[in-house]
Amino acid sequence: MSTFVGIFLYLTTLILVVGLIVRIRRYAVVPAPLKIPTTPAPTTTGGVVLRMAREVVLFESLFRANKWIWIFGWMFHAAMLLILLRHLRYFIEPVWTWVVLIQPFGKYAAFAMAIGLAGLWLRRILVERIRYITGPSDHLMLALLAGITLTGMAMSFAVATDIVSLKTFVLGLLRLELHPIPSDAILIVHLVLVGTLLVVFPFSKLLHAPGIFFSPTRNQVDDPRERRHITPWSTERLSGHRAGGAGD
Repeated sequence: MSTFVGIFLYLTTLILVVGLIVRIRRYAVVPAPLKIPTTPAPTTTGGVVLRMAREVVLFESLFRANKWIWIFGWMFHAAMLLILLRHLRYFIEPVWTWVVLIQPFGKYAAFAMAIGLAGLWLRRILVERIRYITGPSDHLMLALLAGITLTGMAMSFAVATDIVSLKTFVLGLLRLELHPIPSDAILIVHLVLVGTLLVVFPFSKLLHAPGIFFSPTRNQVDDPRERRHITPWSTERLSGHRAGGAGD
């Protein structure tokens, strides 16, 4: 079982990294032909940075659009971040002081994550306009996240897991060494679900995490009156036309 889980996690992590590199590169090279920042928009680069920070940390546009969805969405993402930071204890030795301090908060953040996830899922079922644009893949993503959350909560509050052996296994993977993994069915299911999420992440709507930084409605400076916005491919085309005209 240790060999299977180890190879599985290596492969899923490789797919995640390669998939993210490919998708982010695609986002980076696609030109933005128009100035389309959502107004009111900042007119300086510093303002754009501040706006992106508010969007990423506080979900500002969602707060303005729908307070109820914002509550569940922010609750889910904030709790998930805290839980991920709590999991750093499995990857570092010695464990940093601040990681030790957040352990109790990260443990009980699982309840906030579950509540936020339930609210977002109910939204896709009960709100007609959202239900209309919801496909099977959306429900599968939510089910996958729910499975990870519930199995994680089960290990924290119901079935004890050998944390020492688990950390030895994880640190061994980082050092390209294979150590025995605890023979805990819930743990195996949890890791398989996490590995599945790693594979799915670069090819699903979950990619909005890095994708927001490439959204022209958020990352553009609102300065069309001050300077003309020309994409690189437009510049090349104009140069080609001018060269062709000169030759004629």
